Order: sequence, then C-alpha cells, then structure tokens
Amino acid sequence: MNVVIPTKENHMQHIIEKVRHGQRLTLEDGVFLYESDDLLTIGQLANEVNMRKNGKKVYFIENMSLYFTNVCEAHCAFCNFRKDEGEPGSYTLTGEQMIQYVEQHFHPGVREFHIVGGHNAHVPFQYYVDSLKALKAHYPDVTLKAYTAAEIDFFSRISGLTYKEVLQELMKAGLQSLTGGGAEILSDHYRKKMRVTKADVSQYLDVHRTAHELGLRTHTTMLYGSIETKEDRIRHLMHIRELQDETNGFLVFIPLSMQPINPKAGIRRRNSAFEDLKTIAISRLMLDNFQHIKAYFINIGVQLTQVALTMGASDAHGTIVKEKISHAAGALTPEGITREDLIWLIKGAGRIPVERDTFYNEIKIYE
Repeated sequence: MNVVIPTKENHMQHIIEKVRHGQRLTLEDGVFLYESDDLLTIGQLANEVNMRKNGKKVYFIENMSLYFTNVCEAHCAFCNFRKDEGEPGSYTLTGEQMIQYVEQHFHPGVREFHIVGGHNAHVPFQYYVDSLKALKAHYPDVTLKAYTAAEIDFFSRISGLTYKEVLQELMKAGLQSLTGGGAEILSDHYRKKMRVTKADVSQYLDVHRTAHELGLRTHTTMLYGSIETKEDRIRHLMHIRELQDETNGFLVFIPLSMQPINPKAGIRRRNSAFEDLKTIAISRLMLDNFQHIKAYFINIGVQLTQVALTMGASDAHGTIVKEKISHAAGALTPEGITREDLIWLIKGAGRIPVERDTFYNEIKIYE
C-alpha cells in the first residue's frame, strides 16, 4: 500500500481547499500556517475570506480612550502602565476630573468611550460604577465600552458579587459593551510565567459568556510576541472560537502586538512586520465565526495597518485621541489619528471606509 507522506506543499493546498469549502481549520493547520514562510499565500487566502464576509468595506469609529486610574494590584511582566498607590505618576480620577479631561478633547463626532484602567483595590466597586454614571450623565449619546473581563473578575472579588451581579450593576450605570483586554494569551502556563495574577483562562471566558447571556456584545484580544508558542496562539484562537460558537457574542477579534518596555528598544525586541501580518491573516482564517478582525495601528503602525487591510483585516480601529497603555510600554506609533487620516489610509488600500458605531451599525460610507 502506498502511503502519502504530507509535505509543506500539500498541507498548504489542503488548507486552501478547506477554507474555500468552508471547513474549519484545526490546531495542526494553524500551527502549520505560523511555521510557513509563505505570507503571500496566507494573506491572499485571508483576504478571500474577508472579502466574502465584508466585501471591500473597512470599518472605523470616532472614539476616545479613557483611563480613570493606573493604580493596579497586578504586576504583569509586560505592563509599564500600572503604578502602586502613592508612587510618583500614580493617579485615580474622580468622575468630575474625567469629565474635565473629556471636555478638553471632545467633539460631537465621538461615538464611543473606550474605558480601561488598573485594578485599584484602594477604592470600592462603587467607584467604578460611579465613574460610568458620571460619563453617562454628561454624554448620554456616547456608547460606554468599558472594562476588561479581568477588571470584571477584580470587581467581583472586591465586591463579593457574582460576575452577573457586577455586570448588571454596571449596565444600570450605562455599560453597553466590554473591551477585549485582559486576555493576553489564554494559557494558564503562560499566565504563571508572565505573572498574570488577574483572571485565569476559564474566568476570562466565563466573564464574556456571562456578558453575552445578559445581552452585551463584547470584544476580545490576544497579546502575542513574548514567551508563548505558536501552539499557544492557536489554542487561544480556538478558545474564543468555541465560545463564539456557544454565544455568538463577540463583535471583533483584536490581535495586539507586544510592545517592549523601553521605547528605545531595538527592532529585535519588537515583533516583525512579517509576524504581525501573519497573525492577522491566521486569525482571519482560524476565526471562521467572527465577522471582523481588527488591525490595531497603535501597535503595528499606520502603514502596516494599511497593508493588513489586504490580508484579512476589516477594521482599522478608531481615532482614540490619546492612547496610554501601549505607549507606556514603548509603542512608537501615534497616540491617536484623525478621521480624515483614517479615511485616507483605508482608501489607500483600495477599500471603502465605513464609519461605524460600537456595534458595527454603519453611520456613513465614504465612497
């Protein structure tokens, strides 16, 4: 009997056929794609999938990133944003102080506040509830996309409430969606090595599951480029793919390229453009039940974001105004971008810019 020994060439062809016939890729397929150097084939295949799902439309939003506190009980190895209480540079803003900041930067086109921060145990859970109430009272028409799954787990611990009860209290205060952060790599081994003492894998997923059951649509991320293996990355994608099968509650997946702690770090301390594009494309191929994959210009830069729009990405994020977490960790990219530049960037990739709200309802198409 003749035994066909798999080769790199026929495995790639097998993956191409599976994708074109709508068959789900396996762990082995994903790892093979990461180990392949055929970026053009991977990118082209991801582009095919994205075109089937979204055509030439690329979405963006006018949003502002807000950070109420950088005081955090966690000591994640990759974070340079966190501070201890009383440490120089630490802060915890009141609702009124945040309103003053927003008023300095706000304009009527802003549709979303993206709110994350430290796990500050020096203030009660009610502080985090009141933070949302203050924003909602002053800006009732702006969507509150607030807190990570890890923050929800933290709120549960300091309040004694269940995830469901925490989310219900926040929803009463104006919460409309969860951010995607806190996922890092969904591997308990990774989390132990990287001192990620916040929500573990099952807790992260359970928070999002609970949010979806309450009717919230949420976002999810993967922070790649440190000690994790290629298999860890694919298992991460499979974890969120399985939850999406169960709930269909995720709006978008956002791959986050790890930033070095020092802004002066050389290129060998950063992910390569090759790795960033490959991760976006593989995410598009593995996450067959996600509508959108985001290219996050804060981490990969505006020019690579433009290229990513031809390799599976259908979202160019938003205006942000002033991003702090990645820049605290050494990002060299702009802290924000204008609507006009986003439109130019998307059109430059031969795509159609679409301004959206948090939930991907189309606001304006820029033909």
